[in-house]
Amino acid sequence: MFTHALVRVPCENFASGLTTSGRLGAPDYNLMLRQHDAYVDALRSLGLTVITLPPENDFPDAHFVEDTAVVVPEVAVITNPGAPARRGEERTVAPTLGRYKRLARIEAPGTLDGGDVLLVDRRFFVGLSERTNAEGARQFTEIMTARGYAVDTVPVGQGLHFKSGVNHLGGRTLLATPDFAGLPVLAGYDVLVTPAGEDYAANTLYVNGTLLTPAGFPGVRRLLDGLGLPVVELDMSETRKMDGGLTCLSLRFADQPGTGGA
Repeated sequence: MFTHALVRVPCENFASGLTTSGRLGAPDYNLMLRQHDAYVDALRSLGLTVITLPPENDFPDAHFVEDTAVVVPEVAVITNPGAPARRGEERTVAPTLGRYKRLARIEAPGTLDGGDVLLVDRRFFVGLSERTNAEGARQFTEIMTARGYAVDTVPVGQGLHFKSGVNHLGGRTLLATPDFAGLPVLAGYDVLVTPAGEDYAANTLYVNGTLLTPAGFPGVRRLLDGLGLPVVELDMSETRKMDGGLTCLSLRFADQPGTGGA
């Protein structure tokens, strides 16, 4: 079970962040804050203590804290973000995580975004994308295999990050877009495939036995309801405009070694 989540308040110029989603309209800061508050409330309702970092006006994407670290019971790996404009976000995340975990770091020329890293039980899938390179994946593999984890790398041909297309729903169940569902590395898992037009909802977040999912995707909602788990829908319109999703907005972890959530 997760006990803690680290989040960051979006800054006033969050709309200046990196995005390819201009077709969705101009981001609304006040609405973003309300949606972020609802997200934090959902995490608290699931028993997590939420640690809130202040806005970073020099880094408009900094509220996407997941990209700055990968946290497991044994260690917190501080990343080296793949987008040059985001390098530096990790500096204010590391001291906070260091109060709870031993730290390891991805060093240049390696790059790694947490959005490319999916943990299922004790097996990591690491997407090789525009943000995560082979050297970053190699360093991450070295850190995690030394702690008993398996690591598989997966080329990311579509989407910003691996978790834009694949996420864990608990047990042996994954939710994936059609572009990712047939990957050989996912053989042996129960893969639910997002219906046409609902790829964004592949970024569904499993927390302590509950599924948090973007509102407005009825086909994905039907798939999730079939799992028999509680489902909470959250309005993600402003985060989506900035190429973000539910997983991006927090770092979830357990505060004691050996008690981490999936």
